[in-house]
Amino acid sequence: MTNSIYAITMAALFTTIGFKSPEMEKPSTWNKNQVIAHRGAWKKKGLPENSIASLNEAIKLGCYGSEFDVHMTSDSVLVVNHDPDFLGLPIATSTYAQLLEKKLSNGEHIPTLEAYLKAGKKQKKTKLILELKPAKVSGERDLQMTRKAVAMVQQLGATAWVDYISFSYAIGEEVLALQPGAKVAYLNGDASLERLKASGFYGADYHFSVYKTGDWFTKSKALGLTLNAWTVNNAEEMNWLLDQDIEFITTNEPERLFELLKTRK
Repeated sequence: MTNSIYAITMAALFTTIGFKSPEMEKPSTWNKNQVIAHRGAWKKKGLPENSIASLNEAIKLGCYGSEFDVHMTSDSVLVVNHDPDFLGLPIATSTYAQLLEKKLSNGEHIPTLEAYLKAGKKQKKTKLILELKPAKVSGERDLQMTRKAVAMVQQLGATAWVDYISFSYAIGEEVLALQPGAKVAYLNGDASLERLKASGFYGADYHFSVYKTGDWFTKSKALGLTLNAWTVNNAEEMNWLLDQDIEFITTNEPERLFELLKTRK
């Protein structure tokens, strides 16, 4: 079989079975800035946190990333909400149907992870920063949630869009086991950069106060790790972090950070 005939035959086969290579799925460019909108860009326009509307606003602003939080209901539906309770209902012990009885202030139902990923995939500029929230039920249930989340990201062809973060080191390690090469950062602030590097993490994502002591910035670059700081809302802290050449800043005030970046050019 000639090379040209082989190529045509394989292309037809891949089309028939619905195959998608990583190159086909991967967007060509992401926004080049340090801005990650915390729970989406919600504050300035009074949008519900972690809503599809706040995600779309972060995309409209041109943020590098939009952070969001994932929990699992008692009937194993993955939903997007910051707190373990949704409008007074404990997510871990409520069914998805029960959560649908209440609505966000803009009329949205609580987003499912599937709906959030599908909305985020409509564009190719803003990353989806998926935080896996450990529950107080059990460590095994946390890992079950993690497996379902990673499987959904993969099934929807969203791996190029999604970076992962968690306060649970075990959850981060589970993501890396399920998806080698995934970008995973740890949130809790109690692990050294050397430990993160050895475990395969992409970087540290710590409260900005952690970086006030120690040589985090020089060491992270030497190790090839990224640093993200949360949750930074005032100009003084933003400027200090930018002076250190930090890679990312998570903020409730993405508009303020963008204005500050303009003045620093």
